[in-house]
Amino acid sequence: MSLIENAFDKMRRAGAEPAAGRGPAHLLSVLEQPASPEYPHRQMTIDLEKLRADGYLPEKEQERRLADYYRQIKRPLVENAVASVDTPEMRLILVTSPLPGDGKTFTSINLAMSLARERDTTVLLIDADLPKAHISRAFGVQGEPGLVDALLDNTVDVESLILRTNVRGLDFLPAGKWAEGVTELISSARMTQLASQLIARNPRRIALMDSSPVLVSIEARALIQIPGQIAVVVRSGKTPRQAVADAISHVDKKKLQGFILNDAQAAGGSGYYNYSYYGSADDGTFRKT
Repeated sequence: MSLIENAFDKMRRAGAEPAAGRGPAHLLSVLEQPASPEYPHRQMTIDLEKLRADGYLPEKEQERRLADYYRQIKRPLVENAVASVDTPEMRLILVTSPLPGDGKTFTSINLAMSLARERDTTVLLIDADLPKAHISRAFGVQGEPGLVDALLDNTVDVESLILRTNVRGLDFLPAGKWAEGVTELISSARMTQLASQLIARNPRRIALMDSSPVLVSIEARALIQIPGQIAVVVRSGKTPRQAVADAISHVDKKKLQGFILNDAQAAGGSGYYNYSYYGSADDGTFRKT
């Protein structure tokens, strides 16, 4: 007896019949999609003033200008995410950089804050820089259960480890407790499974992953195989051009959405602005948009 016939037989013996319009096709969809437990998300408070004092958020006088820059950065990412119904991995965005010190963590935090302002989506910020866990430390939740714990234990539902923040529309998945063999964990099928689960659970969710720098981390080179969209942070006047070329050689060009240029002097202005341009990759060169 087939699985479907078995299920119908159990319903008949229990005295129940399938309702009109809810025959085998409906039953199959129910059988294939086991109910997911609902978790009362753990709460956390992001201290915005401390983040600002630590240099992870712009100074007050630069806040509005930076917000405008991030609106330009996020727009194509959001449009790709919501338009790709048949490719849910486009809702998984990875931020990396060629080298340490390029401004990747600052970018991930501010991009997540900007994405949280969207009305039709929510954002899950994932600290996937497992060796350093910069964002978890910046948020004051280092050592909290997170991604590593879910990778180590197949019985852990990663959704239960998500922290709901005091910033509307923004949730956070910490890096978790450090463990040996992180490279193998990131490269495992379990990592791909967890990433798929995180976007499948909520069709309105955009997952933003903060990755290690791609040229100094084997973990990053494994992680960049998973998302549908990748943005690379480079620092103006500091990141060597060869490092940029080497970094993008590791990235699938179909996934690479562009560069976020950090520490660029705003054209025609006398002020200094941390992050200002979003461009695309074309044969290893920058194109300002």
